[in-house]
Amino acid sequence: MMRIGFHASHEQISPRQLLADVQHAERAGFAMAMCSDHLAPWSTRQGHSGYAWAWLGAALATTGLSFGTVSAPGQRYHPAVHAQRIATLGQMFPGRFWVALGSGENANEHVTGQPWPAKEVRTRRLEESVDVIRRLLAGEEVTHDGLVTVDRARVWERADPAPLLVGPAVSVASAARVARWADGLVTVSQPVDTLRRVLTAYRDAGGAGTAALQVHLSWAPTQEEAQRVAHEQWRTNVFGEPVNWDTATVDAFDVMGEQVGPEAVARSVRVSADLGQHRAWLQEYAELGFDDVYLHFVGQEQERFLDTFGEHVLPDFQP
Repeated sequence: MMRIGFHASHEQISPRQLLADVQHAERAGFAMAMCSDHLAPWSTRQGHSGYAWAWLGAALATTGLSFGTVSAPGQRYHPAVHAQRIATLGQMFPGRFWVALGSGENANEHVTGQPWPAKEVRTRRLEESVDVIRRLLAGEEVTHDGLVTVDRARVWERADPAPLLVGPAVSVASAARVARWADGLVTVSQPVDTLRRVLTAYRDAGGAGTAALQVHLSWAPTQEEAQRVAHEQWRTNVFGEPVNWDTATVDAFDVMGEQVGPEAVARSVRVSADLGQHRAWLQEYAELGFDDVYLHFVGQEQERFLDTFGEHVLPDFQP
């Protein structure tokens, strides 16, 4: 049975409110949660971006849910410090925390003042970082000299079990590549045929573990409101590679977003006032073979969405 979780969007909601929202999600029947980990939002209309790692400690301590986050080691985060963060949460909350390790986005990473590398360099830097983090989580002392530099690092807190290091992938090529090292896969809303190819590429390349999907959606009692919310909040998030990776500032995303209409947003966000339609979309993902789906309502006020989906959608996906 596919599990349904809640996605906590730090870029859209203050950390204080988001903590109350994830507690609400647990009461509404969501089985688990994940969150973003960025320094900046994609739009001034979103207007937030709390520090995910402080928030995760509070969220794990005040709910019984398992949690994950998508995070980028190598530039803004040194992999040895990242390993310490991961191990600490894993030691405090055994078996309840995972992290997906990605190659990053310029909007968050440029603040270090280091050059923003080409995609292949970022991918190789990520793979070096993953190796360093995995060895540190295993208790090794690590020295490494490559695209990242580590000098005699050791993480003294050990998590048992060690948190899963999940591979985030959007393209078929990325899915096959992360299968070399990942303990699971997480991807995002795309056309069903694309998702099928991504999942197949991961499995065919030997990728094991849970396959998870983050679904962007907009629901409201009327179609007009659902469309308005999606366009107001998510029109800066529809750009594909390499624009989404390489754009450096919130202002630039906002300028580009002014050229995006509701129809374009609907290609990235599941927009409908019909709860039956949302249930049907979720059933498609179950039939594709996803184990976990995290629902991201792209509006800033979560209460109505949580209660409505908790009552009318989640029961169809519970044993």
